[in-house]
Amino acid sequence: MNGPIPTRLLVHALVREDGVVDAGELYDVAALLGMTDQQVRLCLKRLVAEGRFAHEGRGRKAVLTALADPGRPTGALAPDAEHVRYAYRQDDGLEPWSGTWHLFGFAIPEARRAARDGLRETLVHLGAAPLPGGMYVAANAIGDLVEARARHLGVADALSVLTTSDLRVGTTDDPRRLAALLWPLDEIAERHRELAAFARTAGARVAAGEVTTAAERTRLAVELAAGFGRALTPDPLLPPELLPQPWPGAEARRLSRECWAALRALPPAPGEPGSPLRLFRLYGDSDERPNVR
Repeated sequence: MNGPIPTRLLVHALVREDGVVDAGELYDVAALLGMTDQQVRLCLKRLVAEGRFAHEGRGRKAVLTALADPGRPTGALAPDAEHVRYAYRQDDGLEPWSGTWHLFGFAIPEARRAARDGLRETLVHLGAAPLPGGMYVAANAIGDLVEARARHLGVADALSVLTTSDLRVGTTDDPRRLAALLWPLDEIAERHRELAAFARTAGARVAAGEVTTAAERTRLAVELAAGFGRALTPDPLLPPELLPQPWPGAEARRLSRECWAALRALPPAPGEPGSPLRLFRLYGDSDERPNVR
């Protein structure tokens, strides 16, 4: 997978359901990911100093216990469950596009820069793209979420919201061409292709019986979670009607789902801690979806 996994994310990813991280497992998985023991030790010192973990014992026999839970118990590797479920609903044809564009504009003075930046970040996080003139547009109905954020920031009076089925940017008014103009679809698609390639290879290794140690299984789980996040976090989840077909996101999510199932089904390896990784539950919960006939 492209991009190194930060050490602190690895530590969070190895938290088991009982809140414990086994230091021996941590060092083993870190080595497989190309991290040094010194790198891991320094990271652990920082996490303990921040009050996120308690540390007992020395070296590989140490035990870490998660203390502060910031709401994302596996750090940035934890999935946004609602975002993922919505993606699977799109894949299953359960979220057809209504043909409506959702537009947002705001005029917030420099004195309230933090609120202005916060609202802008929320719009981008929810999949909106900037338009010439300072407005933002989204293909999905995110208005309630944007308005709730504006109220939280105390700038609701500065927010304008409107919808239209007749959007034109310059001379472009075809919905698919607008989507290609406003969102970096090539970059998003490439991230999904990378995820699909990794999930396909990892799944094949599991099926071939090549994943025999707890450290290797955990390494694949962490890399799969990181790749899934890299592909999905910047994805605005545009309706399929606006995307080139076949869109690689659907294939990447299908292969990831199958790979997670294969990893979860592996029997415990000798010496593996009894409590399962919290990461498996989080990703198992996030891809739950109704059966489609």
